[in-house]
Amino acid sequence: MNLDNIFIELAKYDTPTMCNAVEAVMGTRSAVGFTKKPVVPADPLLPCIVGFAATAKIRAASPPVITPEKVQENRLSYYEYVASAKDPTIIVIEDTDYPNCTGAFWGELNVAIHKGLKLKGTLTNGLLRDIGMLDKGYQVLAGGIGPSHAFVHVTQLNTAVNILGLEVKPGDLIHADLHGAMVVEKKTH
Repeated sequence: MNLDNIFIELAKYDTPTMCNAVEAVMGTRSAVGFTKKPVVPADPLLPCIVGFAATAKIRAASPPVITPEKVQENRLSYYEYVASAKDPTIIVIEDTDYPNCTGAFWGELNVAIHKGLKLKGTLTNGLLRDIGMLDKGYQVLAGGIGPSHAFVHVTQLNTAVNILGLEVKPGDLIHADLHGAMVVEKKTH
């Protein structure tokens, strides 16, 4: 069975079922490796997303302390990083303002861009906006909903992140749906 077929097979099962499967394979229960707080799905009817993590950090509560040119350079570097990530890709973004997230990185424009880049979806502890106007078929699992993007800007790429209690490293295999997300550890696959 090739990798594409494995991902198709994994996507047939919801995330709670996958958590149960990992426990069965490992022979023990665990309190790590999955989100600990609820996610807000852009579309609760979409199937789960499965892919390798490309990671970044953002913040929005205050203006960037770098020049506008550097903000733009960071944003372009972010899109280049995402476009070159290992396929299938899930972008996993930590909002470092959490739990007091102020601005949404995820809305109509970024969903369209990331869908165009053929990503499988997004996992973030940050905010989502533009509900009802997002491209169909692209899942965002967010920490909440908010109306503004405030001063949102990318601060780091390709780094370890924490999403609602789930530690994620670049390249981790992620399985996620409206129930939350998990990392499928290398020793189980």
